[in-house]
Amino acid sequence: MYARGGTQAGTEREREEERLRDACTRSLHYGRRTPSDLLGELPDGIAPDRYGHGGVVAELEAEVASLLGKPAAVFLPSGTMGQQIALRIHSDRRGRRTVVFHPACHVDRNEGKGYERLHGLIGRPVGNEHRLLSLDDLLGVAEPPAALLLELPQRDIGGQLPAWDELVAQVGWARERGAAVHMDGARLWGCSPFYGLTLTEIAGPFDTVYVSFYKQLRGLAGCCVAGPDDVMAEVREWRTRHGGTLFALWPYAASALAGLHTRLPRMGSYWEQALAIASAVRGLPGVEVVPDPPQTPMMHLLLHADPERLHASALELAEREGIWTWARSQPTASPRIQEVELEVGDDTLEFDPQEVRDVLERLVRG
Repeated sequence: MYARGGTQAGTEREREEERLRDACTRSLHYGRRTPSDLLGELPDGIAPDRYGHGGVVAELEAEVASLLGKPAAVFLPSGTMGQQIALRIHSDRRGRRTVVFHPACHVDRNEGKGYERLHGLIGRPVGNEHRLLSLDDLLGVAEPPAALLLELPQRDIGGQLPAWDELVAQVGWARERGAAVHMDGARLWGCSPFYGLTLTEIAGPFDTVYVSFYKQLRGLAGCCVAGPDDVMAEVREWRTRHGGTLFALWPYAASALAGLHTRLPRMGSYWEQALAIASAVRGLPGVEVVPDPPQTPMMHLLLHADPERLHASALELAEREGIWTWARSQPTASPRIQEVELEVGDDTLEFDPQEVRDVLERLVRG
């Protein structure tokens, strides 16, 4: 793949991609939403907060706490902030510093080691990055951890979920060792259909749960961390220390609440579309779905194509038919196989699954 932003050629290429994306009228996954689109979803009569207290922020926190079956929830402007704070609190309370997580954990991979640099925590990746964490993996850990962090679903391997009994066993492993259990539930909203359980039931085994509002729910930004009252009181103090208690958080909270009311009821439809797309694509030469069938409203696609050819095909499709797919793909261990992520949302529902198959066939064929 080419360099980003560091060369004139890279900059010009990025500008061309932006132009084509803006001109597209359809998107296979998340389409681009303008500020007007986002602000247009905000309801009338929003009650503002003041430094995170009252108004629509309190309304959102109460609704999330109820959905997750937790005594309280706190809104924060970013999941990076929320998860590091939750882990710091669990660690301080137990007098331990080690946090156990999957090797593809977002906290470890994508946050500049903030848990280590800012909070002095020690990360302990366990298991293999290409498959789900297992109880057998955890049984190989001898040191007593402060917390076990579990991501539901595991995004970097296509949104996979452990069997419920396996999940409960992993929570039990942590409990036996005096560790807290924290959920990275950035995409928890789409897990209920797979488990056949409510969000409250899925969140039940966890001490604290983080949920995002800008991913599946497509709000402006922000998250909530939910858990016991005393832990959430500490989260509020740490939010201030992190600079996250802004004078006005209401635009983010109002957008989050709008997404919660609009898109949470659609998660079942998103998952059904994901299943239908996987079924339509199954057997297509050069395309593999991971996992197959999808377990949440997302999947990864392994495309057998040269990266430059794939890139050119995607831009040609955008130019000729106004369909946005993937200008960028992720390399794999094989130079002939590229990986892309398909997260089903409102835009994806506009496609017939057979049309998705046709689009993918053209992309890999070049």
